Amino acid sequence: MNILLIIIALLIISSILFDKLSHKIGIPTLLLFIVLGMLFGSDGLFKIPFDDYPLAEKVCSVALLFIMFYGGFGTNWKVARPVSGKALVMSTLGVAATAILTGAFCCLILKMEWLEGLLIGSVISSTDAASVFSILRSKKLNLKGGLASLLEIESGSNDPVAYLMVIIVLSLMSGSSVSSIPYLLFSQVVYGLGIGLLIGIISVKILEKINFGNNGLNTVFVFSVALLAYALPASIGGNGYLSVYLAGIILGNSKISDKITLVHFFDGITNLMQIFLFFLLGLLSFPSRMPQILLTSLAIALFLTLIARPAAVGVLLSPLRVPFRQQLLISFAGLRGAAAIVFAIFVTVSKGETQYDIFHIVFCVSLLSVALQGTLLPWISGKLGLIDTDNNVLKTFTDYQDDTGTALIQLKIGKRHPWIGKTLTEINLIAHALVVIIKRGKDTLIPQGNTEIQQDDILILSCETYQENIDQVSLSEITITSEHEWNNKQLSELSLPSGTLVVMVKRKRGTIIPKGDTRIRQDDILVMSESSAE
Repeated sequence: MNILLIIIALLIISSILFDKLSHKIGIPTLLLFIVLGMLFGSDGLFKIPFDDYPLAEKVCSVALLFIMFYGGFGTNWKVARPVSGKALVMSTLGVAATAILTGAFCCLILKMEWLEGLLIGSVISSTDAASVFSILRSKKLNLKGGLASLLEIESGSNDPVAYLMVIIVLSLMSGSSVSSIPYLLFSQVVYGLGIGLLIGIISVKILEKINFGNNGLNTVFVFSVALLAYALPASIGGNGYLSVYLAGIILGNSKISDKITLVHFFDGITNLMQIFLFFLLGLLSFPSRMPQILLTSLAIALFLTLIARPAAVGVLLSPLRVPFRQQLLISFAGLRGAAAIVFAIFVTVSKGETQYDIFHIVFCVSLLSVALQGTLLPWISGKLGLIDTDNNVLKTFTDYQDDTGTALIQLKIGKRHPWIGKTLTEINLIAHALVVIIKRGKDTLIPQGNTEIQQDDILILSCETYQENIDQVSLSEITITSEHEWNNKQLSELSLPSGTLVVMVKRKRGTIIPKGDTRIRQDDILVMSESSAE
């Protein structure tokens, strides 16, 4: 027992060190976890024998449910709402189109049986939430046009659809009649949506009414809710992944107490689950079998990346007026990862008979996707001119605020700012605030009292953060698109809910502290303050 614990501890420590290494060399962390698992596996250096697919299915299901719950919990719905329609189109119709096109390729070109080809297409039809979230967060990769939010919602919500397609194809392969498919669809979608919605709403009500104190019981409660949201619908034929994702969205976007602690807890749990999941998938693989399926996997990966995914994106998003450059990036960002490999494990332990080694084919496709697309995604984003350097991608998640005692605020001095030409001693700063850095062009100045402020200076201010009852105050950002109902309206014309205030308008030229006659324009970013205090 002690030896096992030592091995587990060393593996986790090694994975964390690999995480730091990945930032330096630019390779996605999750790829390194898989490689580490392969090194420990049956064909690796340490020769640990492991081919228990049923056990791997159970472990991976638990890991995936927490990844999906936190994917929903961490998605800032207010920020994501403007692109939610496009994201949901891609996570439903996009998944189906990708699966059918890839399945047709497997049947017509690779000469597979049509059900087996469609099964492979279904398994790899969804983009991987763990991979997408990991790259966006680790690279601090924020994208223009709400693309970061679009990719987060798509990758977080499309796994249930892919899982549904896998279940349908497997049921047909195991001898079920076509007449059983309608009820299967009904139970998967209705039970998954209904139970996830119900559990999420009830959990929020409980957290609002009951004060668990500061002993961490609220964290234990939400942890248990995630387990229940997956297991309850799954036990009666519903889609557990859809349910747990929906419950996560409801909880993460509700005004519940101690949300910062919950974010930090589930961030750690999800990272640990990702380490175990990707390591286990690497451990389960046999590299010696790769040469036999390498050409097949490479052909599928190329077709999926260069034809199936772009075709699905183009057909579905062109009518929604998504610019071509954005379509290119969405197409390239369709990473395949852990979810596809986990679904391939489900196929391996199912009753359906397959001619091909689907697990290793999907494993190889996912490995190629994470290695190439994941590594090149920041570079491609830059080449397409879609990296948003003015904003932090973490604001697209619900962990916008931190609980530190001080905060750094950036203030750009526009051409009409009243501080231009004044020294620091002449401006009226609020109490307990201090200008700590002035960025002037390429220079960084440590300011003195006689430092004069100039136009286009960027001032970094340090001030105390609000601590008392911080759980009752939340900040969020809304990007104003051309179709947004607030576009070209004055603040005084908006019907904002009680307790909601626009505290800042971020515009390309600088930052505006708004007044009633401030007119909202396209591409403005509104920082909203909301209070749940009665």
